[in-house]
Amino acid sequence: MYHIETIRRQLHFRQPAGTSRGVYITRNVWYILLTDTENNAYGVGECAPLPALSCDDVPEYEAVLKNACKRLEERGMIDRKALLSYPSILFGLETALQHLYARSLQLWHTPFSEGKEGIPINGLIWMGNFEDMYLRIEEKIQQGFRCIKLKIGAIDFEKELELLAYIRRHFTPRQIVLRVDANGAFSPVEALEKLHRLSEFDLHSIEQPIRAGQWQEMAKLCASSSLPIALDEELIGVNKRERKIELLETICPQYIVLKPSLHGGISGSEEWMELATERGIGFWVTSALESNIGLNAIAQWCATMHPSVPQGLGTGLLFTDNIYCPLHVNGDCLWYHPEEKEPDILNWLR
Repeated sequence: MYHIETIRRQLHFRQPAGTSRGVYITRNVWYILLTDTENNAYGVGECAPLPALSCDDVPEYEAVLKNACKRLEERGMIDRKALLSYPSILFGLETALQHLYARSLQLWHTPFSEGKEGIPINGLIWMGNFEDMYLRIEEKIQQGFRCIKLKIGAIDFEKELELLAYIRRHFTPRQIVLRVDANGAFSPVEALEKLHRLSEFDLHSIEQPIRAGQWQEMAKLCASSSLPIALDEELIGVNKRERKIELLETICPQYIVLKPSLHGGISGSEEWMELATERGIGFWVTSALESNIGLNAIAQWCATMHPSVPQGLGTGLLFTDNIYCPLHVNGDCLWYHPEEKEPDILNWLR
């Protein structure tokens, strides 16, 4: 039998996190503590909707979470159909069960969980002023990152082009892969011209050039732009298989970016991958400002796919009050160190 508790925590960012939905200073997180009373084992999962972005950022969130936990207690299984509209809850329940089954933070058996292989990741440059972003780019390059992702759309576009020109003056596309993320900052009228100018810097791709929900306009951009387009926010709230197929076949993007806590949990993200692969669409996995509980779960799952291209995984350094986890960045890879002692999660939650 399962006994389930939900524990709410507020985490504090080390530095304000600028996103397309504003600046985050704190983050509310609900942790699911799943206990197997017969076998004296437990699992922890993280549920963390992003304000003004997640489709499940709703006033009744906590009530829905507690009801989902109650159903799992009663039935011994997740009611996935009932949680299609609550991807962060589905993600938390799925990963809590996986943690319980594994009895370790090594949630799946892979070379990554054994500390033998790292996961290649991109270095993320947060939205900010020109000077801050310039310094962060230099820092990431010095740290050994070979793929850098810049958030654009927050400062003057000409200044952003200057940043890209600076990188390309010093590093060829073979030396540094560049991705940009517009978070829907461009209007459909100006988007194609801006994509053309961005393409001059040999970028790998651009995420979400226009805001989500404009399928026909996005389809035109994907068909016309020489710069490959990746969908991100566009996937949020598209939870049924038929609707996913409709989106992919209407827009025909070059890539999709998958965040389990936003895009259907582990099971929903795997469905996206299946449908994308069938249509020749590439993908990579990204974390979404989770604490180390959620980040570890995403990394352990991502490693089961043996990724060769850089993923968008965090580094565990976002919060001042984050739980310790044996995840470390070395060069441009995220590593798990199984030889290090696992954290006392139960004590941290209390």
